[in-house]
Amino acid sequence: MITIGGYPPGFEEDDRLRSDFMRELTLHVLRHPTIAKASGSKSAVGVPRTLIRYWHDLNEIPDDVAACLASWDRLHSEGFQFRMFSDASAATYIGERYDRRYLQAFARCRHPAMRCDYLRLCFVLAEGGLYVDADDVLLGDRWRALFADDALKLQPLCYDIASASMIPASMIWQRNLQTTDRIFYVNNDPLAAPAGHPVLKRALERATNKLLGDDPRPEIQSTTGPGNLTAALVAHACELVLADESLDFTLLEDWGAIAETRWDLSYRGDARNWRRMDDLDA
Repeated sequence: MITIGGYPPGFEEDDRLRSDFMRELTLHVLRHPTIAKASGSKSAVGVPRTLIRYWHDLNEIPDDVAACLASWDRLHSEGFQFRMFSDASAATYIGERYDRRYLQAFARCRHPAMRCDYLRLCFVLAEGGLYVDADDVLLGDRWRALFADDALKLQPLCYDIASASMIPASMIWQRNLQTTDRIFYVNNDPLAAPAGHPVLKRALERATNKLLGDDPRPEIQSTTGPGNLTAALVAHACELVLADESLDFTLLEDWGAIAETRWDLSYRGDARNWRRMDDLDA
């Protein structure tokens, strides 16, 4: 069971405590595989077969990105609805679904990747579905597991500070994994959930508050990206554990068997890559 005595209120805003809790959460899932595999109920609601993607300008999608997007086309025959957003259509969607405060927050996202982060929270919270990044390539048929119940599905990650590299996904589940100088968190790709999931509601509110705060240049990871989603998840998970309630989310062990990220894409070499977002201001 997760040890929560050492986690004070608001601990999710402390980088080290958030990472420590995330590590304990993966071990909790490992020790309770039945809970982890069936954390959602097999309700009639479930995760809608809606595929959500984003590219800031639909008139300028690079050919290599278009090839990644096309790998998902076979899901049309599986009854999926496809929703492709741009900066313009995302602003329209948020303006129609949410009040002015959220549209103002979206306008403060200073890079397409931030706007994509924000839109996916808005859409999946409102309607449910599966969001995947535009550089993800669909592999086999194991995507079906994402729609087996109404649990939120997230991919756990671990970053090794010393080597400045990611730990292989399979190693995250090792009980004896060294934790020193490593950051445990969840990615915001993929994002699969039914509408109204409380983690997404919390993540959207946190991102909105940070975007509308005093920081003139909010940082992407902690404001709209994986850091934001991880803070929302661990706070929610702690509440569930304290209340002795079942988890309503699943940490995916095998996302790499469902889709893979293509890293050798042309846009990564310029300011369209969020890791080079400061080039926009140069």
